[in-house]
Amino acid sequence: METLIVLVFVVGYLAITLEHNLKIDKLIPALVMMAISWALIALGIDNFTQWFDSGKHALLDNFGLLEHEDKMHMMEETLLHHLGKTAEILVFLLGAMTIVEIIDYFDGFSTIKGFIKTKSKKRLLWIFAFLAFFLSAIIDNLTATIVLISILQKLIQDKDVRIWYAGLIIIAANAGGAWSPIGDVTTTMLWIAKKVSTGHLFVYLFVPSLLCMLVPTFIASFLPAFKGNLENEDEKEDKPKSKFSSTMLYLGLGGIVSVPIFKTVTHLPPYVGMMLALGVVAIFAEIYSNSKFALSHADAEGADYQGHHSPVHHSLSRIEMPSILFFLGILMAVAALESLGILFGFATTLQDKMPMMGTELHHEGVSDLVVLLLGVGSAIIDNVPLVAASLGMFSPEIAPMDNELWHFIAYSAGTGGSMLIIGSAAGVVAMGMEKIDFFWYLKKISWLALVGFLVGAIAFMFTRTIF
Repeated sequence: METLIVLVFVVGYLAITLEHNLKIDKLIPALVMMAISWALIALGIDNFTQWFDSGKHALLDNFGLLEHEDKMHMMEETLLHHLGKTAEILVFLLGAMTIVEIIDYFDGFSTIKGFIKTKSKKRLLWIFAFLAFFLSAIIDNLTATIVLISILQKLIQDKDVRIWYAGLIIIAANAGGAWSPIGDVTTTMLWIAKKVSTGHLFVYLFVPSLLCMLVPTFIASFLPAFKGNLENEDEKEDKPKSKFSSTMLYLGLGGIVSVPIFKTVTHLPPYVGMMLALGVVAIFAEIYSNSKFALSHADAEGADYQGHHSPVHHSLSRIEMPSILFFLGILMAVAALESLGILFGFATTLQDKMPMMGTELHHEGVSDLVVLLLGVGSAIIDNVPLVAASLGMFSPEIAPMDNELWHFIAYSAGTGGSMLIIGSAAGVVAMGMEKIDFFWYLKKISWLALVGFLVGAIAFMFTRTIF
């Protein structure tokens, strides 16, 4: 039965990886393999000899001796435990996405566009690289990529020029998301699972992540694509700016940034702080929308907003639910493998087979090469299931909270995905927005991402010897 469950997972994983070839949204195989995996566990519960107790984070070797009813009860408790942990991540993401959509509703990101005045291609590259790096740390790399490419589309009309900027934005956004607990889904997962803390994440990863962005950007600035100035672009506003756009931008970003502070002070899960931030931002959004200010896109969308319009409802309707359902499916599918103790067996085998390359990690029995392979793997397949798997692979005895292993995993999974355009959420959304060809990215951008990834990894190995 275990072999069948692993087979279901592998087939589902393959379907997710080949999403663009199969023309099937990745949320479908994720949900199907989650449901089938748990169904097979329920049907074959009496055949399993061991079980992983998520609450105690330990294997129960006497599981096979329990009565059928006790086994079913333990399975239900485990399923509920994993659903709760997954829901924490999903509710957190829903809150962050809604805040960003509220900012966009008030045209808040146009404030950022107003700061960009240069026509130099090289200078514009550096501006967007630093914007992507720091913005992704605040509003996550996926959202930062969407925002910056939207601004790019207003600044640069030539697509052949624009996709070069988009490629470097992907690298910078993924690098920026790695050192912030709210910058990348995988880092958020590690943070919520109490594997990393905000302070240590910054100390360990800021410099490696910065180098991961700086080195490719520096090399790219000498490429022919970034020589000279932009041709005279037709500057025109798509719609009038709201007089509240700047206010909502700073209020929304401030709300998201306050979440780690709220968690540190109250010790409550991050999603509670995110819901508070969303509530505060929503209050101001409702007040502003009911003032004399008329939203520019109200008329453009042909809707009657008088009297009953809610910017919060509008923002919620724009949330990308397929991504939320994908995370639900993949995280719960990985939880099924964890519950059977399969991930721990895989981790043990992996550590035994791989040569020890690290220094600080030797005493923990975890090779640096294993973590670097996670980074390379995240470029080929989605980094979310890889990090979800790592959470079940390494026990607290091997790697307690804020151990350098978790920070290296956060770096590798967060930045490794830049090596292929399908390797990260930022890459996938850029691919969709700009219709970037997979092989164009592979030839033009992948080598830059690889150089940045390796330089950052070396910097991390040096940084951990200091701290």
